[in-house]
Amino acid sequence: MNQNVFIELINPFKDKVFRLAKRLLTSTEEAEDATQEVMVKLWNKKDTLDTYNSVEAIAMTMTKNYCLDQLKSKRAGNLKIVHNNYTDREPQLDKKLEDSNSLEWVEKIISQLPEQLQILIQLRDVEQYEFDEIAKIVNMNETAIRVALSRARKKIRESMVNTHSYGIQ
Repeated sequence: MNQNVFIELINPFKDKVFRLAKRLLTSTEEAEDATQEVMVKLWNKKDTLDTYNSVEAIAMTMTKNYCLDQLKSKRAGNLKIVHNNYTDREPQLDKKLEDSNSLEWVEKIISQLPEQLQILIQLRDVEQYEFDEIAKIVNMNETAIRVALSRARKKIRESMVNTHSYGIQ
């Protein structure tokens, strides 16, 4: 496989790899490093990539594993899980502040969930992957994924209701 074919193959999901890495590692620099590392690993496997059903699923699995390894490594003491790659269409200031506050609370709540649930939320709710694709990436069956997502969303919802009802978490 030549370089141009490889680039065409990875371009559609390269940004998804970065966003998942950013979700898990927080730091833009760490996410860029992770993305580059995954791309190098894919390049090294370029001659066998066409034998896989989904190169994107392989890339996302590599990204998840690399990031989790980084979080468990010695230098992970400075990293935490956060998500802040949303876009804003310039609403009014009060709406921006309210949305920002709500997003911060959701981010805080998500960051308190186990890593596996954070990954599932990122893949399904942010990246919009289908359940069969997520199952390949995280090596779980679809029913277990649906149940885990339902429980995670319920925890997030309950925490948000408590926050807005009582002003505390």
